[in-house]
Amino acid sequence: MRTTKIQLISPVDGRIYVERRCADMAQIDQALADAAIAQVQWKRRPLSERAAFCSAAVDAMLAMKDEIVPELAWQMGRPVRFGAGELRGFEERARHMIAIAPEALAAIEPAPAAGFRRCIKREPLGTVLVVAPWNYPYLTAVNTIIPALMAGNSVILKHASQSLLVGERFAEAFRRANLPEGLFQNLLLSHLYTAAIIVSERVQQVNFTGSVDGGKDMQAAAMGRFLGMGLELGGKDPAYVRADANLEHAVENLVDGSFFNSGQSCCAVERIYVDEKIYPAFVERFVALTRQYVLGNPLDEATTLGPLVTPSAAEFVRGQIADALAQGAKALIDPKDFPADVPGSAYLAPQVLVDVTHQMSVMREESFGPVVGIMPVASDDEAIALMNDSEFGLSASIWTQDLAAAERIGDEIATGTVFMNRCDYLDPALAWTGVKNSGRGVTLSRLGYEHLTRAKSFHLRHEI
Repeated sequence: MRTTKIQLISPVDGRIYVERRCADMAQIDQALADAAIAQVQWKRRPLSERAAFCSAAVDAMLAMKDEIVPELAWQMGRPVRFGAGELRGFEERARHMIAIAPEALAAIEPAPAAGFRRCIKREPLGTVLVVAPWNYPYLTAVNTIIPALMAGNSVILKHASQSLLVGERFAEAFRRANLPEGLFQNLLLSHLYTAAIIVSERVQQVNFTGSVDGGKDMQAAAMGRFLGMGLELGGKDPAYVRADANLEHAVENLVDGSFFNSGQSCCAVERIYVDEKIYPAFVERFVALTRQYVLGNPLDEATTLGPLVTPSAAEFVRGQIADALAQGAKALIDPKDFPADVPGSAYLAPQVLVDVTHQMSVMREESFGPVVGIMPVASDDEAIALMNDSEFGLSASIWTQDLAAAERIGDEIATGTVFMNRCDYLDPALAWTGVKNSGRGVTLSRLGYEHLTRAKSFHLRHEI
């Protein structure tokens, strides 16, 4: 059977940037066999040795920054002025997970019992398949790759075709770190062959980050098979700005949370609810700051808003905006103020919508683009009801100077993460998880290690 060829079409200019062939079944079979063999020896290595290899790989990745930053721009449109930020987040998460591994993977020992040695050890699962997305290609992948290796597993990475060079960079980093052969392998896979790996039962855990439909496909492939499945899916993340919020701080951070990476983030702020007493002032400042964005070629240092990943992605958001306007919403940004915004292209101006309702797609369906709807609310209870009126639940932010109120409101929101006075950030010391259609499972924090290991109890009677 002929292997599938993948062409990476750059959103910058619509031309082919990279072309590769997918792995065939013979290569996949060999990779899985090598991973299983390598893992047996790897899990026996002291944790300190695993940490040394992983730390060296992080160092090697950071040494490639000058090549990685423009590659990100060409592959998925991230402006070069922001490219290095992804590597800083990559390093923060990787080093944290390496540092906490001794404690997170330590045996759990119950209260002493005379004549017995009792403990619960954390055993590696085997081989972990990581299916990573293009939007934050280093950050999302590292969430699993480093802790999986630290826990004693081997890893197969299937990166998105739109960011296929990222998989190659991971492979090169581990090669430079002299990681034993077979422990980490990057495979360019078709959807069919990705499903075939899951069906084969030769991987023991699948961690997928992507769309809700993609998550359903992963789960369908695993049906009837006893393997772990971690799913980080979509989001329609809300923000609530209370009357006592620091207005300037809230505006500055929520504009960034809405439009950074052109809104292409599962935890981007896509809907904002503002206390009616400060609503006019908030909207005025929000629009003024949004107008300062520079839409253009991401390889230009002046650009602060790059293209969406594909023209079709931009067209979807344009359609959402048009539908909202047809239903009575008002657009506060004139696309003509952003000359690079050309219908049919991947370049799309940021948009702020008011007079929106939850009957509109733009307030209910994931946009994954530079558009946000803003609604006034009369009370905390109304804000909570609107924030929960969604099929998603990844993160939510509350903007207030009242810590007790933020925690009380947060307790009522169906979400994986509650922020106060910040948004769109993953603290590696905290569990990254979602509810409802935002997925299931956990990455990062010590809880992330629990999803990459299995419990093994030792009940040893040594006095007879």
